[in-house]
Amino acid sequence: MQIKFSEDVIPLTDLKVNPGKVVNRAKDTHRPILLTSRGRGVAVVQGLEEYEKSEEEREFMKAVATGLMEVREGEELELEVVKAKLGLD
Repeated sequence: MQIKFSEDVIPLTDLKVNPGKVVNRAKDTHRPILLTSRGRGVAVVQGLEEYEKSEEEREFMKAVATGLMEVREGEELELEVVKAKLGLD
């Protein structure tokens, strides 16, 4: 989800004038819209679907990183123990 600075950076006043247009652009392009005020970024408008996907990916990556740290620290579990904890016996 890469921002196209030529298209996805708009002044905050554009959001005030036509919020539906900005929200629809974020939904249709599947890219976040960077809102600026006085030339500085102040907020991001993002479609709900993309936001939820980003959050799921972030949580997955956190879980992977936690697992890798646990393995590095010798805290891994045997497969049979994991299956039992998950009720997959």
